[in-house]
This record gives sequence, structure tokens and C-alpha cells, in this order.
Amino acid sequence: MTPEMMKYFIMGVFGLFAIVAIIYYILMKKMQNKTTKYVASLVQGTKKSSFSMEIFYQKFYINCAKIPFLRRYTLKLRRRLEIINLEDEYLTRKQVAQIMLKAILIVIPLTVIVIMATKSNFLIMSSLLLFEIFFIESIIEGMVDSVDNKLLKEQLDYFAEVRHAYHEYNMVEEAIYEVSQDDEKEVSRQSEKIYEILISDDPETELEKYYDIAPNSYLKEFAGISYLTREFGDRKDKDGASLYLKNLNNITQEMQLEILKRDKLDYVFQSLSMIAALPILFIDAVKGWCISQFSFTRQFYNGSLGFFCQIGIVIATFVCYVLVRKLKDNGSVNTTKNMENPWQKKLYDKKLIKKFVDLFIPKKGTKDYNKTIKLLKDSASKLKIEWLYINRLTAAACCFTGAIIILFAAHKTAINYQFTEPTADYNLMGSMTETQERKAMQVTEMDNVFLEKYQYDYDVTYEILAEEIAESDEYGNGQNSEDQLKFITDRVWEKLQIVQSEYVKWFEVLISLGIMVIGYQSPIWLLIFQKIMRQMDMENEVMQFQTIILMLMKIERVNVEMILEWLERYANIFKEPISKCVNNYEAGAWEALEELKNEISFQQLIRIVESLQAAVEQIPIREAFDELDSERAYHQEKRKESNERTISRKSMIGKVFGFGPMVVLFVVYLIIPLCVIGMTSMTTSFDQMQTMI
Repeated sequence: MTPEMMKYFIMGVFGLFAIVAIIYYILMKKMQNKTTKYVASLVQGTKKSSFSMEIFYQKFYINCAKIPFLRRYTLKLRRRLEIINLEDEYLTRKQVAQIMLKAILIVIPLTVIVIMATKSNFLIMSSLLLFEIFFIESIIEGMVDSVDNKLLKEQLDYFAEVRHAYHEYNMVEEAIYEVSQDDEKEVSRQSEKIYEILISDDPETELEKYYDIAPNSYLKEFAGISYLTREFGDRKDKDGASLYLKNLNNITQEMQLEILKRDKLDYVFQSLSMIAALPILFIDAVKGWCISQFSFTRQFYNGSLGFFCQIGIVIATFVCYVLVRKLKDNGSVNTTKNMENPWQKKLYDKKLIKKFVDLFIPKKGTKDYNKTIKLLKDSASKLKIEWLYINRLTAAACCFTGAIIILFAAHKTAINYQFTEPTADYNLMGSMTETQERKAMQVTEMDNVFLEKYQYDYDVTYEILAEEIAESDEYGNGQNSEDQLKFITDRVWEKLQIVQSEYVKWFEVLISLGIMVIGYQSPIWLLIFQKIMRQMDMENEVMQFQTIILMLMKIERVNVEMILEWLERYANIFKEPISKCVNNYEAGAWEALEELKNEISFQQLIRIVESLQAAVEQIPIREAFDELDSERAYHQEKRKESNERTISRKSMIGKVFGFGPMVVLFVVYLIIPLCVIGMTSMTTSFDQMQTMI
């Protein structure tokens, strides 16, 4: 550790000590008030003398919920975990506190390391600190996904135990009650809730409420099948097996496929997010190595072109990181966004902003309006069209502002290079010694006298500058010959031309406007990307529909409308057209199904709709879907193959985005500049040699 780093470390330790001392003083002040003393006297003798992590987590949760920045992540975590934990407030707070504590313990040391390692490069430091925010979200989502996956795996054992208990009691509610007594498992809370629903006075209404809070679709299916079996009774299949147990086996097979799919996705994407973000860490290392080994690259890396390349790498890394995260989505509990009162709604409620945004929103009934609404539905976005256009305008404003700021910073970097870089002729390979660099900096400081004087004087001419240099204390008074003075004047004049030309030009503003247009379109492109990703899962969702129909078609009193309601409940990609069909069903069953068939283009789902049409008027449901039972094994194998194909596609796309920033770093930032500048330097050297000959 260098002395300077040691100094910053000691200062940081003293700063932390001061903060802890202030907090301790404030807490001691609070402890002295009458209310605190009274409460302390009430609990005296009732609390444990030893330290309790359980109490610590509860207090830590309360503190996290109060701190503005941490509050966002705390509530975001809570919305996901409270669905899994189902009305267990104590456990929800404990799990939220555990995850937040782990994230904080990882992020704080990481932040200190980033600041100490990149304090000399504000761009890299700010980029890394920005990425830490995404890194926190990745950590949080990974931990929540592990809780969700744990619940899913517990369900496998749970359903197996329900099977054994059902054999013993031959009653659905008794079997569920018996298995739910194991309080150590998280699935037991779900089991208790399902049992309460089955024995309630209005189980159908309670079941509908449970559908809204169930952590995954498999528990929804289990609760629904259990209710139908208790309501209409169990029956034997052709081979004499219990229909309830057979349906339970179908749900188990679905879960096994889903668990395998998630495990494979986690394995494929476990390091791609980090690989996508790594190039930012190596920008300074690549730059430092290249300058130390090839001095002729100094002007590129310390100038505006090098600055633009750094910005490009940061943007490419950011985009690829976001896309990799979206690709990894494994379909677990997705309730992280609170869409009741988002920031877009708060902005849109302001009259002036509403009037401005409405100018960009297409009129209802127009082609553009319908196209945008369809894209929102196809991508399963919860955004309203007004919120989407607020996102687009915000992105456009941020991109234009960012582009202008970057342009000013690039010009400032180019000017600083002329004022701060050693003035000397470099060899093709190697670098200057300390003595050479010190002499070169002396030349730079003398040149700076004239650059500072004439930097903003655009009327200065070469002759005026030459006369000024000849009469100066730095170069004049007979210190240099006429040829040397001309050489110095040429050098200073060249620097002055560069300094005076570094300002925002009209075509740069035009480029910024182009970047603004790209920013305006980026939310639409993101929706299109989400739509493409969803299309990969179409076949998987239709196969899940087939499993649901297979479970329902043999139950007495099940009709087409009930099947459509179940499909709507578990639909994701095709939810919108199926919901529309359910709403229009009573007005005309055949017509509603025909409209559904016209709205979809996926052939396998069209076949299901045609079978439902046949079951409406012509044949029983069992006969309409008879081939599902006979081809069950084929559909299972096809489902496995579909999952493999989806994972393979996502893996291929993910690797492109994951390794893309690294390729950009080494190709665009290292190899191309090295080759181009090296060839240019060699050409210049050969020309000089020929001139000398």
C-alpha cells in the first residue's frame, strides 16, 4: 500500500469513527428521555441478556425501511418475499433484513476499493459506482430467486407426502392438513392456507383470492385441483388409478421440468453478468500498459478520441449488462415493480407535463396507437402508454444532455492534454526516462505561457506569435537560432490551433440530436427485445395449457368456460386474448372462441381453440382432447426438447452480450488504435528519414 493510499485509509477510518461517535451520542440523548426510561422499566427483566440475531434482524429491517436509499430496496424485497411467506410478517422482515445485510456487507467494501483504485479517473469511478447499483439488484434478485427455487423444490417432497396421506385418509382436506403440520418448511404455510380455503364457508371466493397471492402457478394448480376434487369428488381413470393423484403427478412432472430449466439457466448465466461488467475495471489498466509500452499512443488515450472510446465501452457494458439480466429471467416470482403509483404517474399528473407528453402520444384509434398498445401487450409490460412516452421523453432528454456534457468533457480533455502532456519527440517503442520527462515538462510549461495568453484571441496570426516568441524570456534574447525559433513557433502554433478548435461544433450538436433520437427509441427497442424473448417461451406455455386441460377434462361438471378461466389464470404470453375471450364468452361461446383464434397466430394454440369449439356444441370435452392423454409421453419429451432449445438460444444470445464489452475493449480500445497509430507513426518516421537523405 502506497503512503498516499495509507493516508486515505487512515482518514476513512477516522471518518467512520467520528460517524459512529455522533450516532452513539444521539442514541444516548434519546435514551435519557422519560418515555424511553419508562419503556425500559417495563421490559426490565423480560428481555434476554444475550445478543439475539432474531431481534437484530427485526430492528435492522425497521432501520432499513427508514433510510431513503435503502428503503427502495427494502420495499422491493418485501413485495417479493411476502408473497412467498404468505402472511408471516416476522419471517418476511427477517429474510429482508438478512438479504439487505449481506448486500450492504458486500457493497461497502467494494465501494471503498472502487474509490481508492479509480480516484484519478472520475469517469471510471462514476461508472463503477453506477454499476454497483445494478450489482446490488443482481445480488438481491439472486437471493430472492434462491428462496423461490427452494420453495419449488420443497413442493416436490410436499406433493409426494400428500400422495401418501391421501392413500391413508382418502380425503383431500385431511391429507393436506396432515402434511401441513411440518412448520420447518416454507411450503407448510402455503399448505395451511390451502386447507383453510377448502374448509371455509365460501371456498370458491377464497380460492380466487389465493390465486392473486400464490407464489407460483403450480400451487395455484394444486389448490384448484384439490378444490374441484373435494367439491365434485374423486373418480377412477381407465386404468383404475385415482384421477386426483394422477393430476398431482402431472403437476409434479411440470415442476420437475421447471426446476431443471431454472437450474440450467442459472448455470449458463451464473457468470455472464459479471463478465459483461468486467471491461470497465480494465480500461485504465489497458490504457496504462499501452502508454508505457508504446509512447506514440499517449496522444490517442489522453485525448478526446480515447475519451470517446471510454464512453463507448461504458455504454456498451451498460446495455449488454441490462440485456443479459433480462435474458436470465427464469420466470420466478415477478412482483418487484409497484405499478400503482410509479414516478411516471406522478410526473404525468402535473398539468404542464401532461400537456407536453400528450403532444407525442398518438391519438386513440390511429395505426401508431394500436401498434404501440399491441407492443405493450406482446411484451407483457405493465406500463400504460402515457408512462411509456414519459420514459421515452425522459430517455431522450437524458441522452441529449449526456451527449452535450460528454462533448464538453471531451473538448476539455483535449485542451488539458495540450497543457499537461510532456512536449517531446517519442520513439516508436518504450517510454521516456525521468530526466527526459522532466525536461519535456519544462518545454510544455514554457509553451503554456503563449497558449494561455492567446487561447481566446482568435485574431492572433502566425507572425504575431512568432514575434512574441522571439522577444520572450523563455525562447528569445538570443537563446535560439532562427531555425530553432521557427521550429518552436510551429510547435506552439500547432498547439494553439488545436486548443482554439476545441469547442462544440454544429455537427456535434447534430450528432447529439441523433443520440437523443436513439434515446427516444430505446424504450421501444427494449419492448421489442422483451417480445422476442417471450416468443421463445410460446411453445412452453402452450404445452402447459395442454397439461391443465389434461387435468380438467376428466373431472365431472367441467365445461369449456371453466377451462378458459383456468387457461387465463396461468397464461402469460397469451393472457390478453384469452381474457378477452372469457369476457365475451357469455355473449356467444363459438363466436368468442372464433375471435380468439383470429387474434393468435401460434398453430398449437389454434388447435386447442378448435378443440374447445368442438366441445362447445358437438362432442364432450373428454373426446375433444382425447389425444392429449394418449400422447402424454410425446408431449413430455417435446416439452423437454423445447426447454433445451430455449435455453440454447438464450445461452447463445447471452454469450454474445456477455462477451461483447470485452471484445469492444480489446479490439476497439487496444488493437485497432495500436495498429492504426503504429502504422501512421512508422509512415511518418520513414518520410522523415527520406527527407534527411
